[in-house]
Amino acid sequence: MPEGNIELWLVRHGETEWSLDGRHTSWTDIPLTAHGRQRAVELRDYLAGKKFAAVFVSPLKRARDTCDIAGYGDIAIIDQDLKEWNYGESEGKTTAQMREIHGANWSVWTNPILGGESVEHVGDRADAMIAKALASAPSGGAIALFAHAHILRILAARWIGLPAVGGQLFGLGTGSVSVLGFERETRIISKWNRGFENE
Repeated sequence: MPEGNIELWLVRHGETEWSLDGRHTSWTDIPLTAHGRQRAVELRDYLAGKKFAAVFVSPLKRARDTCDIAGYGDIAIIDQDLKEWNYGESEGKTTAQMREIHGANWSVWTNPILGGESVEHVGDRADAMIAKALASAPSGGAIALFAHAHILRILAARWIGLPAVGGQLFGLGTGSVSVLGFERETRIISKWNRGFENE
């Protein structure tokens, strides 16, 4: 497989009311805000009909709508492994609210996720998604993944050989584009968190 000729384009969905408020949003299927839809239009203009060997999208509406507006909804494959991390009891709550319950050092990255997924389990999903993405382009090319902040951060960590918790090192804004690729045989992050503010 010509892995050195493959790129993974990671596209985070546009803004939602919960992302704007800093609330943990996993499987609650909330829509994009008007600003989030505008960001998806800017994504469409930025991508300008770029040809992808394959396009995968989370089943959640905010990711699917971003993919549709960006111009790839008709060819996108819905994949459950791109769903956001299941945050369990922290769903819909901010980090500050969770720290009122569990103490000042609580973090989704380092504390047990009660009623949800461990970070390692999300890492397993990311590994499965990477394998599917690579298999989808046997002749090389770019593959687009439309999804959510934490799953994409974890996927990037796994791409470069970090444990899943290493995703905490990568900030990722709404409506952003990042690219994972190769330098010769080494997996690298080629571009990260390309946003569209003030443009």
